[in-house]
Amino acid sequence: MLNKLSDLNICSQDDFVTALANVFEYSPWIAEQAAALRPFAGVNELFAAMKSAVDRAPEELRLALIRAHPDLASKTQRAAGLTAESNAEQNSAGLDRLSDPEFVAFERVNDAYRAKFGFPYVVCVRRHTRDSILRDFERRLPNDAKAEAQTSIGEICRIAALRLDQLVASEDKLPVHGRLSTHVLDTHSGRPAAGIAVELTELSELGEARVVAGAVTNSDGRTDQPLIGGRPVPIGRYELAFHVGAYFADRGVPLSDPPFLDRIPLHFSVSDPEAHLHVPLLVTPWSYATYRGS
Repeated sequence: MLNKLSDLNICSQDDFVTALANVFEYSPWIAEQAAALRPFAGVNELFAAMKSAVDRAPEELRLALIRAHPDLASKTQRAAGLTAESNAEQNSAGLDRLSDPEFVAFERVNDAYRAKFGFPYVVCVRRHTRDSILRDFERRLPNDAKAEAQTSIGEICRIAALRLDQLVASEDKLPVHGRLSTHVLDTHSGRPAAGIAVELTELSELGEARVVAGAVTNSDGRTDQPLIGGRPVPIGRYELAFHVGAYFADRGVPLSDPPFLDRIPLHFSVSDPEAHLHVPLLVTPWSYATYRGS
């Protein structure tokens, strides 16, 4: 449920804290401190006030904030109950349906991380795929405790920004969204290719590939909506498949039997979740090309 910032600026402190209590996991003290600084001109100013409360907090309170977060892909914690926000975030990355090898890998790195640092590994899951989370685990394990605590706070602030974006309606917007788009150009006829089925799949090293989006190109050769939009584009590896054989056959273009090009898969990676990544296809019945657009 979206709360208007104008309403949050004038409501009671108790209502303000209730609305924003879980922007930072199980830490309503952050919303309490921000409430005293109202009114806010925009959601960016509100987030800056909440982040400032975290930055000013003593070390023991910052450690308590880190420890308030659950382990990733923990069946025990799921059974005990996660916050609705954490549950949705973990599900968004497919952490509720891991393969057996993926679950073993998450359990191993969770245990190694807790044994070394004494607090849970925290990452902004909405910015990652399962593979990139596991790689991030391995990158961060060599850190010392002080550096890792600071990294964890940074990730907590990323999580909070996305939660606040989903909770508060304001004229300004937090810079938390990316976009993945495509278009198809029929270079055989020199025009946009309409009616091509497009499918985006998240690839995985240890688990099953996961279909993320499907669409059909419109009269401009584009999809009506971005393949991913209104959220970060998770770091990871993807396949973008274009079904071009039926498109050329429907237009009476002479083709081999079977068609030389039928389903074209493009493999690419995402490294910047908040960027606009454009992956187009230029195609004839006998050739194709792509490039990294924006």
